[in-house]
Amino acid sequence: MREGDVFVVWKLDRLGRSMIHLVNQVNEFKDKKIGFRSLMDGIDTESSMGQFFFHVMAALAELERNIIRERTMAGLAAARARGRMGGRSRKLNRDDKKIETARRMYEGNISSMQEIAEFLGVSKKTAYRYIQDVV
Repeated sequence: MREGDVFVVWKLDRLGRSMIHLVNQVNEFKDKKIGFRSLMDGIDTESSMGQFFFHVMAALAELERNIIRERTMAGLAAARARGRMGGRSRKLNRDDKKIETARRMYEGNISSMQEIAEFLGVSKKTAYRYIQDVV
């Protein structure tokens, strides 16, 4: 972009995720004498009022993201406290006898990893993971 150009975004949050990033980006535009406009937020930094409104909107956007993050973390902590763990459930329990048998097959070079995976009823990658968890 050149001096005198105007950088236009649909909405303020499309430019950056944090207030610091947004402010730094708009200040860089200002240093290069490039204007900034956000269509949905009605921000035009070429005026003093527009600059003020930009900083207020950026602060509110960051506040909203922080509140969402805090609620998410609190929800995950509450779920963990109730015994819920995220992610997919395992096909086999760690103490399953099949895993111990598979580990012996692997260590004794009795079967290929493909055969071990078929024995466990999982993919080769998952079979490796089960064997590594036990070892």
